[in-house]
Amino acid sequence: MSTFYLVEAVNLFVGDADPTRSKHLTLAELKLPDLSEIFVDHHPGGARVATEWGVGVNKLEPTFKLNGFDPDLLAEFGLGSKIRNNFTAYGVIVNKRTGRHIELKSIIEGRLGSIAPDTHQRGELMGHEYAINEVVHYEVYFDSTEKMYWDFFTNTWRVNGRDENADMNRILRIS
Repeated sequence: MSTFYLVEAVNLFVGDADPTRSKHLTLAELKLPDLSEIFVDHHPGGARVATEWGVGVNKLEPTFKLNGFDPDLLAEFGLGSKIRNNFTAYGVIVNKRTGRHIELKSIIEGRLGSIAPDTHQRGELMGHEYAINEVVHYEVYFDSTEKMYWDFFTNTWRVNGRDENADMNRILRIS
């Protein structure tokens, strides 16, 4: 049966889900990373028409914008901290057919690599745009069900709970 899922609200935690790290009061925008595959062109010498082959996935680059000034996040910037951090995003999704509220959860491990302040104008709300770089881990859950799981260090790539790299990791002896 067809339905429409609408994202109604989002929140972001920098670090674990410590309630003092919630950004719900200042979060203006949250953009989960684009998922785009890498393709290479292939035009064989004996073929009239070329094709392309998928050879991987582009790096993940999530961003978010907070209104106001956040001194705690300033200390998370790459020069102040060389370690990666967990960024956990929660979303409230409404099934428009049934009215049921559904949890969307995303966990991203990376470094705060960019902070771009808005221009200050008297009488206007100033904010900052942030980018998460060096992403090495990404998980997405819809209604508590894992939809996507990727980990750079273990070469794990699961979609709907199915390990897409299981054969490759077995052959390459990657545990």
